[in-house]
Amino acid sequence: MNAPQLDALVASAPEGIEFDGLSVAASGEESYTVGIDGGSREVDEAGLREFAEENPWFVSNWYYWTRVVGDANARYDFLRWVEGADGRSVEERYEALSTGTGRTWGQLHVVASLGGDGERRYALRHVDDADASDLETYEDPLAARELVKHDDRGRYRPLSTAPTLPTGWEYPDLDGRDLVRTVDFIYPATVANWHREREGELDVSHFRETAERQSGIYEIVEGLSVEELEAAAEACCVDSQCLRRRMWDEDDETELDVPRGDGEFPCREPCSVFITAARKFVTLGREDTQTYEFELTPTEKEQVEEIVDAVAEGRTDEIREADLNEGANRYRARYLRARRMDEEGLSGTPTYPEDQEL
Repeated sequence: MNAPQLDALVASAPEGIEFDGLSVAASGEESYTVGIDGGSREVDEAGLREFAEENPWFVSNWYYWTRVVGDANARYDFLRWVEGADGRSVEERYEALSTGTGRTWGQLHVVASLGGDGERRYALRHVDDADASDLETYEDPLAARELVKHDDRGRYRPLSTAPTLPTGWEYPDLDGRDLVRTVDFIYPATVANWHREREGELDVSHFRETAERQSGIYEIVEGLSVEELEAAAEACCVDSQCLRRRMWDEDDETELDVPRGDGEFPCREPCSVFITAARKFVTLGREDTQTYEFELTPTEKEQVEEIVDAVAEGRTDEIREADLNEGANRYRARYLRARRMDEEGLSGTPTYPEDQEL
């Protein structure tokens, strides 16, 4: 046990300590009642120091959380969550920390371990790289902004919480403050909103309220019907598209009949990506329906459906060129186009009848 921890314990003893099973209380002039997990004994100052030496894990644990991490806030709660402080004893946690204990946050894998004198150190990487080696290492939390701007295929990621986080990197040695800063750069505001939800203080802004705040070209999103809104949420706000868990609905009284998602962190309002998509959906919804007649075989009809499904689920890259049993296979799609599409469109049917051409 180092001197600062021991001195801090002695200095705090007169005011009393109750933390993670460690108990110290003044019982008289220069005498104390001390205990671990409910047990107790009377000691003087020398005995207090001896007690601390006998229980270094409990003292270093108290010192780390109250002196190094500090105030009980979002950062404090997140770091406690990472090492499972709410569900494990100090002994269990220190045993796990000695070899590293991990949690998953979206597509992030966070590992907490013991540093010197009971302080924690944290490693951060993509969950798919949990057992990888030869990763590119980083130290500066700010670098994460550029690191996650594009996916593994080099495509820009407009939504920070999309499940397209790039792989191949790690932050091998962070303190608690820099861990949370790095997580915030990768998944902005997720720690703060998770904490607010835990405290019962999450302020949710429902769609209609958010839509009313829009101006300029986005004012039209107010015109989205509840049916269109549910389709939009199904398109944009599910686990396959976003790692946040949707907490907003149409308004305070109208709940959307769409799964909210299973993400660890909550979504408190429609994001800018959703609002942009909603604007497009409103314009699409303003079109009048038309009745079309197509000449397709039953297999061709199913193939069109398979193509739409593969594009919607982002599976087109997974379909092998040699797998001609897949309706969305590139050669199958090209064959369908050659057979059923001409200058008039699908099955030779024009999009607009002659009397309604734009």
